[in-house]
Amino acid sequence: MVELRYSAIAEMYEKIEATTKRLEMTDLLVELIKATPKDLVGKVAYLTQGKLYPDFMGIELGVAEKSIINTIATASGTKKEDVNKLWKKLGDLGLAAEESLKESRSSKARLLPPEPLTVEDVYDTLDKISKTSGQGSVEARIGALSQLLVRATPKEARYLVRTAAGKLRLGIGDMTFLDALAITYGGGKEAREAVERAYNVSSDLGLVAETLAEKGLEGIEGFKISVGRPVRPMLCERLTSAEEVLDKLGGAGAVEYKYDGLRIQAHVSPQGISLFSRRLENLTNQFPDVISGLKESLKTKNAVVEGECVAVDPNTGELQPFQVVTHRRGRKYEVKEKAEEIPVVLELFDILYLKGETLLDTPYLKRRDALTSVVKETEHVKITHPTILKDPKKLDELMEEAVEAGCEGVVVKSLSGDSVYQAGARGFLWIKYKREYRSEMADTVDLVVVGAFAGRGRRAGTYGALLMASYDEEQDMFKTVCKLGTGFSDEELASLPKVLEGYRLDHPHPRVDSKMEADFWFVPAKVMEVRGAEITLSPTHTCGWELLRKESGLAVRFPRFTGRWRDDKGAEDATTVKELVEMYQSQLKRIQT
Repeated sequence: MVELRYSAIAEMYEKIEATTKRLEMTDLLVELIKATPKDLVGKVAYLTQGKLYPDFMGIELGVAEKSIINTIATASGTKKEDVNKLWKKLGDLGLAAEESLKESRSSKARLLPPEPLTVEDVYDTLDKISKTSGQGSVEARIGALSQLLVRATPKEARYLVRTAAGKLRLGIGDMTFLDALAITYGGGKEAREAVERAYNVSSDLGLVAETLAEKGLEGIEGFKISVGRPVRPMLCERLTSAEEVLDKLGGAGAVEYKYDGLRIQAHVSPQGISLFSRRLENLTNQFPDVISGLKESLKTKNAVVEGECVAVDPNTGELQPFQVVTHRRGRKYEVKEKAEEIPVVLELFDILYLKGETLLDTPYLKRRDALTSVVKETEHVKITHPTILKDPKKLDELMEEAVEAGCEGVVVKSLSGDSVYQAGARGFLWIKYKREYRSEMADTVDLVVVGAFAGRGRRAGTYGALLMASYDEEQDMFKTVCKLGTGFSDEELASLPKVLEGYRLDHPHPRVDSKMEADFWFVPAKVMEVRGAEITLSPTHTCGWELLRKESGLAVRFPRFTGRWRDDKGAEDATTVKELVEMYQSQLKRIQT
């Protein structure tokens, strides 16, 4: 087996961290992949994501900061107090580890150079750490990580510690890595579609990388849905009037309630049921009531179904907003008690796989028939009931009914023969239509924090405003759209530096396109819900740059934080440039009429 030294990865990570250009980042990834033995490409893919396994496996590294400080002190022979001071000064445990080792090794001669670290050494040790639990586990983790740091160079220590802390902070998007894979093993970017399809079906970047390296494009073309591996969810576009929605769908559509809940993909097999969020996190242990409800409701033990998990008021039976059901997420303890306190209903709306057959390429109405054939509605599991409409007035009426029932609005779905399930894609086969879209911009948008500006006066010591961006799907970039400085409570303002601390950068991230110079920059990761007055043309923001007017982009005017952090969404799930362009064009039509 050919080895790959971890120093080669650390060197490349440093170059990636230093670049401000996405294309250069892609080139560096291509260089890294080419230098990686084929049997290690999968592990390098995971490590470059800052993880060891795909998210749906639920294996988190995230060693506690206190343990890492102890580890750095042990490996460098430095006092814990000194490491802690260095961390507070630099704001990054990785840099603290690097500096501690530099100081230690400059003052102490090493009799024998340590054996160089390999990628397998690092991966296998971190894997062992992630699976260590129970009595004595803290000491065992510190010991294992210390052994790596003793052998590490200062630069290697920077990335080792960041990975162990779950804060690698390179911000390499999955799509950027897929581009690099397509170029390296697919012959060029033209292979990207096939590579992305395999990823959308498997949700496993390491598996795609490994298969592509060993078997080429033919290997990944055979990827199919596998129960237990979540499919990346299909997403909606949005339009602002009933007429636009129906025109876009050819005059008619199937209208379903848009529930304000937690999207769940349930994988059912004879071995049991697994639940996954829209971000592909494993939620199985957090919703035992949903598991039992599905066992009672489903007539098959071989399926993948999708639905919205909605909180219900136990006293009135009324639907509760999204914020309520989020109190059920992320819990390791008191799960049963919380389930009784916040009961939920699972509203199923699609089926992707049934009895060994994938249904992704099956038209919507046939998927609906398949879904209704295997689900018996109960108190805890129901099916959305689409209404086929051609009349915009009827669509408006149904949307108002949905809002009255406690929903966000409606989703209108295509009835055409090509209304397939577009895994991992956003398109006009599904269109969101919500009441607030009908006012100029009373709608909310989900935007990504990419920068911040220093606070002054009452906000001194925290951020005065955040630089927010939308996601450009075509370029895999984040385009700025507004400065957000209102809607925050004093407590929220004070907490912003701590919330964003783990994502700080010294320069704009290479996937961020900004004409503004922020005082602080961040890896695009945190998503916030924002409400604005309207969308306007802007000479300073890059969202939709020159798509509507020369030397102009789009901006959200008078943006205000709603108080809702969208932790259920990744940065790439944020409102897209395309959506904002559509919203602006619809806004213009309303003004003109």
